Amino acid sequence: MSEFKINRIIRKNVKGLKPYSSARDEYISDGTQMVFLDANENPFDNGVNRYPDPQQRSLKVVLAQQKGVSADNLLLGNGSDEVLDLIFRAFCEPYKDNIITMPPTYGMYKVLSGINAVENREVLLTKGFELDVDGILQIVDANSKVLFICSPNNPTGNNFDEKSITKLLNEFSGLVVIDEAYIDFAANESWLKRLGEFPNLIITQTLSKAYGMAGIRLGLCFASKEIIAVLNKIKPPYNVNQLTQERALSQILKSDLIKLEIVEILEQKSALLKVLSEIDFIERIYPSDANFVLVKVDNANRRYRQLLDRGLVVRNRTNQPLCENTLRFTIGTKSENLKLISALKELV
Repeated sequence: MSEFKINRIIRKNVKGLKPYSSARDEYISDGTQMVFLDANENPFDNGVNRYPDPQQRSLKVVLAQQKGVSADNLLLGNGSDEVLDLIFRAFCEPYKDNIITMPPTYGMYKVLSGINAVENREVLLTKGFELDVDGILQIVDANSKVLFICSPNNPTGNNFDEKSITKLLNEFSGLVVIDEAYIDFAANESWLKRLGEFPNLIITQTLSKAYGMAGIRLGLCFASKEIIAVLNKIKPPYNVNQLTQERALSQILKSDLIKLEIVEILEQKSALLKVLSEIDFIERIYPSDANFVLVKVDNANRRYRQLLDRGLVVRNRTNQPLCENTLRFTIGTKSENLKLISALKELV
């Protein structure tokens, strides 16, 4: 196993940084009613006149319990995109370091590399949308700090082979970020089960997909206590607002409802796949472990416009590497899927 040393990859300015600290960071309630005169807030209670808990303690306790980890292994962000940006800002030196991505994949990795002035080295997936492990390891150098793996992958929909990811975790000396935005729809287990095995492993998840809370923007980050401590050091003090914390806590407690919705989405996916296989201009349906399906069509630009004209917004992925003439369909409700099916049959 390649030796991972967190002090080797932390940016020098972050190592010596003294983070902003509010009284709410220092004070932990024991249930006693306190008078808050520390933060220059408006004192008149309207539900949101106070700053939110900067560490989201109540929410973390429940999430950590549900995910089977310690709250010390958990960081919450204003969407997963903030979590990903924090990783760049903590560990990647601008104009010096590089990250590695495997297109076609989630586009924000590349966007964030540009924002943070960090080189993005790309290694295309194989034609079967699998990881080219040897190709990845060949382009690694001393300044390769982070490897981003989206699994199940967006836009392809497939989970990556566990042995391939394990090899990368063992042989890559930087951080390996596994983006599990769609893991709740997959048959595979989350990498959270193996978090303790790999000191260089970071797992990101979201409440935007299976949990049905895209509108509140809450991302989850799981890693060693040491990595979480570094990210906490540079995160904005009140990055998750009070309304988001309250809504998230309310929704995640509805675990039975969430499970039922996941089952319904997977049933709808099965029903849609049967119909898609009968559409003449759909040339290939790619395997999916997510709540969407990628299909190859005769002319993606044309079919995309035709569906738009019929009031259906899908994702045209034809400009992505290895995705020529592909469309991505998110699994909707039964009535939404029936509208898609009707429109596809009209086009035939």
